[in-house]
Amino acid sequence: MTAEALLRELRVLVVDDEDDIRRGIERLVGGAGAAVTGAASGEAALAWLADHEVDLVLTDVRMPGLSGLDLLREIRARWSHAEVVLISGFGTIETAVACLQAGAAHFLAKPFDNAALLDVVERVGVRAVVRRRSRAAGGGARPLIAVDPRMREVVAQIERIAPLRVPVLVHGRSGTGKELVARALHDLGRFPSRPFLAVNCAAQPDTLLESTLFGHKRGSFTGAHRDHAGLFAQAQGGTVFLDEIPSMSLAFQAKLLRVLEDRLVRPVGGLRDEPVEFRLVAATNHELLPLIASGAFREDLYYRLRVMTVRIPTLAERPGDLPALVAHFLERATRELLGEGAAVPTLSPAAFDELRAHPWPGNVRELENTLQQAVVASGGAVILPHHLRLAADDPAAAVEDGLSYDEGKQRVVERFQRRFVLAALERSGGNVTRAAEACGLTRAALQRIMRDLGIQREGFRPQGDAGGANPGRGTGDD
Repeated sequence: MTAEALLRELRVLVVDDEDDIRRGIERLVGGAGAAVTGAASGEAALAWLADHEVDLVLTDVRMPGLSGLDLLREIRARWSHAEVVLISGFGTIETAVACLQAGAAHFLAKPFDNAALLDVVERVGVRAVVRRRSRAAGGGARPLIAVDPRMREVVAQIERIAPLRVPVLVHGRSGTGKELVARALHDLGRFPSRPFLAVNCAAQPDTLLESTLFGHKRGSFTGAHRDHAGLFAQAQGGTVFLDEIPSMSLAFQAKLLRVLEDRLVRPVGGLRDEPVEFRLVAATNHELLPLIASGAFREDLYYRLRVMTVRIPTLAERPGDLPALVAHFLERATRELLGEGAAVPTLSPAAFDELRAHPWPGNVRELENTLQQAVVASGGAVILPHHLRLAADDPAAAVEDGLSYDEGKQRVVERFQRRFVLAALERSGGNVTRAAEACGLTRAALQRIMRDLGIQREGFRPQGDAGGANPGRGTGDD
């Protein structure tokens, strides 16, 4: 399925108190094929969301009553599948950072370019539609792929501790699959039929997080029109997954510690404690001991959370899983984007070399997004390197990795050389002579670069070969 076809399935809610701006955005986005509804306030948006499924919310930041930022936090807490883009005429860096930290998919400053808005709608909206199609197809539960020895150890550890009703602390970089591990702990535990409830602590301020977890009583704050049971009460013996726990304030950490110790919660506005029963899994992409040393995280809460600890390796640390992950994500993306029964695209050897050489700072999530994009870009045919659209290494990443200037420069140069040579060999069907001519190099110079980078000409599809599940070999010009 193409991006245009996915856009025709997109459901958008536009929220702005200024009628002319709201209607203008509605016409613009609707003209791209999406189904669009408007709301004149944050309160009206919440009422609409309560009864309708929406993929993407475009909202102004400054509005009377419920602000766009408050609306974002409510959506993240109650409809986490929906993407939110905030738009503001006061486009300061501080505002943009606050919106993105609260979980916004993007931030646009007014006056915005129509093409820029449509580009954001396409990129963010297509992702949201794919996720909705995946949920509808029963794709919410994803398997833990473990071919690499390091990941097999993680799975074995999960199987050992899942039946134990003790808190578990999951460590892992962004995109490694912390929630996937938490779901596996739940599914393999003693009560898999009971609820699994997840919340991103970084997306909510303390006041909203307290209401989300502890619940609230009617009238306890503006908008609390009825009693609401928090996630700890809703779990009913199931699992509560708290992601990004270091984002909690020290004051809220103390409240969470009390709940873990006493198994009692007091809803916001409540007069008495209420008993709760749940299994807690917490996750972080930061090391907590340095935060404890700096006074940013409570030591007593740390030891209460880390009764058992699971550490997830980065994708770069589990290279043996890459072929299986690629095969799984290609099959999944084909089913979701092209439909049941569609042929899974073939990944060319040069494209796989690109995947293998990429550092994957976004880990498994980045790999999945890359392959979804490639399935659409290739039209379901052979996936070539340019379909992956893997940008050259960001020099800032080299600084973050602690590399020297010369080491960082060498990394970027090698990355450029690899992409350039692989693209030339793809175009020439593995003919080194023609690839060298296209690059403006001598044949010997190109062969030397190929040797240095470990690139083999075999496996590239000869020009004119349009079919077959397995790419052909080189042309034999050596």
